[in-house]
Amino acid sequence: MTTPSYAIPGIKPAQSQTGSALPAEVAAETTAASLSLGSARTVGQVLAGSQVAAVLQELDDELVGLAPVKARIRDIAALLVIDKLRLNLGLSSQAPSLHMCFSGNPGTGKTTVALRMAKILHRLGYVRQGHVVSVTRDDLVGQYIGHTAPKTKEVLKKAMGGVLFIDEAYYLYRPENERDYGQEAIEILLQVMENHRDDLVVILAGYHDRMATFFQSNPGMSSRIAHHLDFPDYAGPELMHIARSMLQSQHYRFSDGGLEAFEQYLHLRMARPHFANARSVRNALDRARLRQASRLFAQPDRELTADDLCTLEAQDILASRLFNPPETPHAQSPVV
Repeated sequence: MTTPSYAIPGIKPAQSQTGSALPAEVAAETTAASLSLGSARTVGQVLAGSQVAAVLQELDDELVGLAPVKARIRDIAALLVIDKLRLNLGLSSQAPSLHMCFSGNPGTGKTTVALRMAKILHRLGYVRQGHVVSVTRDDLVGQYIGHTAPKTKEVLKKAMGGVLFIDEAYYLYRPENERDYGQEAIEILLQVMENHRDDLVVILAGYHDRMATFFQSNPGMSSRIAHHLDFPDYAGPELMHIARSMLQSQHYRFSDGGLEAFEQYLHLRMARPHFANARSVRNALDRARLRQASRLFAQPDRELTADDLCTLEAQDILASRLFNPPETPHAQSPVV
């Protein structure tokens, strides 16, 4: 029996209960899409057959700002569509390298973009399933001799046919510890990224400066990354847009005073350490909802209306320790 191109020692294609490489419904969808794309002769036909345009629209609708990131994703999608048309016309060429690096601060949408990228790759037939396996160093690196290789290969088995997203990838490399096993994980990744590029896309993510240092120390990894996407921080108005969208999705809203208070909160919070963009906004809204619930709970005899239950007032925001710092603040105390 012929060994699949993605089979390497310790890594085999995922098997369904029926023994096929893919579940029947996934295999049928992939086959139908391949047939549709195989007969396409125009960019519009490829986009219609793959629904890539819909994924790009989802990216625009879901993520505020990030114009340079969205433009780069569209460039990559364009490359893949043209490559598909070339194949359909018998113009053979080497498959494009699709491994990527997403660099930027926390909360700038890197994971969301990875999910959308996986959809695009799947719908154009560059990966079999289009799932994303998200990991960190702890999922790949063992703590004793002989532990790292099985852990790394198990993760790769799960990711085959899709996208492996490695967050804070620079933690794989710790030159200060000569007994660290991260280098072993890197070597396995390098082998798979080169030999199985037709069945797995690896996305490395993390802070920009640390990723730059990581690539300088690991030229083999740098040479395998074809696309570098820098995720900028959000501006204040963009964060307010994100906050209102988050609340709307949960059937909440700001009162006029609450909106003004949250704008003040963001202005102060963005100047503090460890600000994590949209992630910090989400955490702040969760705490504001908690304060709103406590405020309403303290009025047991009041008949609450839908408006009461849906509205965050100024007091729910201004109760944050950001506005009321303790008399003896601790340097490591989180802002709440």
